[in-house]
Amino acid sequence: MNTMMYRGYAARIAYSEDDGCFVGHVAGIKDVVGFHGESVTELRDAFEEAVDDYLQTCEKLNRSPQKPFSGNLMLRLPPEVHAGIAMAAEVSGKSINQWAAETFADALQTD
Repeated sequence: MNTMMYRGYAARIAYSEDDGCFVGHVAGIKDVVGFHGESVTELRDAFEEAVDDYLQTCEKLNRSPQKPFSGNLMLRLPPEVHAGIAMAAEVSGKSINQWAAETFADALQTD
């Protein structure tokens, strides 16, 4: 997966055949923050400008900007899967949280 990151925000990018340019939106937030560019360089510059503008606008409005993800993840798992994870974590000398974070990070590296 190709992603563009800036200041903790990720971009969702598509190519618009109608407009003949790349169109992006900041992913993972409910506010709509869009940008576009005809080249990768223009797109990156527009993305960074859009994020900076979003953060400045939030500051002017005295509201907290939305963050893409909090870092907290709640999962509902079958009890036997939960037990297996707990055992795997214990065997590796880690907490479930440490084990899961490393396992998820490793899974992202293999894609």
